[in-house]
Amino acid sequence: MAKICIVYTHHKLGDLIWQLPYIKAISLHHNEKVDLILRKKTQAKKILRDMSHINTIYYNDFRKGLSYWLDVVKLLKIYYKGKYDYVYILDKVNKPAIAAKLAGIKNIIGPGIGNQKKWLSVDNFLSDKDWKMNYSEQSQKLLKINSIDLKDKFPKLEVDIERFKEGNEDLLIKGKKIAFGVDSFEDFKMWYEENFIELANYLYKKKLFDFIYLICGPEKSHIAKKIIDNSQKSYFIDCSNKDLNGVILAIKNSDFFVGNNSGPLNLAAALGVKTFGLIATDPVSELKYSKIKPITPENYIDNIWIRDRKGMKELKPLKVFEEIIKDI
Repeated sequence: MAKICIVYTHHKLGDLIWQLPYIKAISLHHNEKVDLILRKKTQAKKILRDMSHINTIYYNDFRKGLSYWLDVVKLLKIYYKGKYDYVYILDKVNKPAIAAKLAGIKNIIGPGIGNQKKWLSVDNFLSDKDWKMNYSEQSQKLLKINSIDLKDKFPKLEVDIERFKEGNEDLLIKGKKIAFGVDSFEDFKMWYEENFIELANYLYKKKLFDFIYLICGPEKSHIAKKIIDNSQKSYFIDCSNKDLNGVILAIKNSDFFVGNNSGPLNLAAALGVKTFGLIATDPVSELKYSKIKPITPENYIDNIWIRDRKGMKELKPLKVFEEIIKDI
């Protein structure tokens, strides 16, 4: 029985969700459950605990500077405890590969971009130019060059929704619900509050909901408050005080999700909820390995980053409404 560990060092929830198909493919390849080492900020222990192919999840911060070698020691302890036969690294970071080498692990597999190749046990690597590919494409190529079959490229998240209800009973109100993802880690990806209000008006006239969950983090609670105050509508439910358990419950209780390109958007799609992404200032091509339905402005040009929130004004609420109506 082989023991497998998979390491992924990015901190964003959305980035972790993109990696779910590749984590599962590695598990299926070995016909074994896998352990994961991830950043604590992903809250992976909450969202991945019901995944049948995942065993233990460990956290590591993957810090720089003076803490670099402290994290290497922490990784060594995890590796020694797990007694792994294989360590897979899904990005180009050196630290988990160095620790695996020091731990004497025989099979260390990663993309091998840059200096990382010095610490791997394989001979096939991604090229430096492959770093220009998105994270999904890099992982797909990593699996391919290591002869690992990939049956499904779309992220899927298995959750036992019952465990999310405790402490979130206030979200379980009667009536039809939808969800708006109104914030983003990057401000330039955020649609304006007045646009969400206008879209809600269009959808309400079509009787498509009784309530709308406003999904955003506590640090962006002012966005939800502005939407509620400016709209003067009682159908908005502010979820900015909810932790990830509450967010997942709200999304799963929604008929569909509309939101900015952020973690909750990717989460909604992975949870199997019909999902519409508001894309105007970043590449829509990033979503091609997702079941997100992207909605873009007229005359939108792909593969261009516009790091200015004003670019989101090009995406009109009526256009978003019409695209949703066509697809539900």
